[in-house]
Amino acid sequence: MSKLYPDSGVELSEFISKHYDKVMNIATLGYYRGFIKRAIKALKINPNDHILDLGCGTGRNILLMNQFISSDSLMIGMDISENMEKQFNANCGSFPNIKFLNQRIDQEFNLAQKFDKIFISFVLHGFPNEIRKQIIDNAYEHLKIGGTFNILDFAEFDMKEMPAYHRIIFKKIECKYAFDFIEKDWKNILNEHGFGGFKEDYFLKKYVRLLTAEKI
Repeated sequence: MSKLYPDSGVELSEFISKHYDKVMNIATLGYYRGFIKRAIKALKINPNDHILDLGCGTGRNILLMNQFISSDSLMIGMDISENMEKQFNANCGSFPNIKFLNQRIDQEFNLAQKFDKIFISFVLHGFPNEIRKQIIDNAYEHLKIGGTFNILDFAEFDMKEMPAYHRIIFKKIECKYAFDFIEKDWKNILNEHGFGGFKEDYFLKKYVRLLTAEKI
């Protein structure tokens, strides 16, 4: 599949999409396993929540969420990678309340249903800023009033203040769009799109944040 955004890191190569979970573990020096569990717990999932996971990948995060919901609830993972779809179905196929949808998250879509929570993990930073706004609008349109958009991604920080070894790793592995992502005021941007009631949880020395925004 050709890239729509040549400078993006979220449109994955064939190799990375086949080995994504292992790559994430290695890139985070093994920390991913621990903080993703804490981030999912911080979502405060209710047993009857209906959840949409944008850019769901292999279903790793949805499986963690599934521990907190009832069998009557619904979780939909959305991705466009065939490799991710195969892994998602292998990981989640035994759960009738979990579904996969092959759909771009960066273009307008209509699922004809509303969700209690929408989750996006290390995806938003990988798009050009105008495209990020479309993703935010998609989330807003598919949330119930009072529902939350939960963005697990890089926090806002100044790269000049990072320790040198962290800065080198960030520059080495991250795509072009990540560098402007960390400079933006995401609470203000989300507020302009109809969100409020913000809550923040930080991880990995405050370089990673779970930003929860309520549809008001």
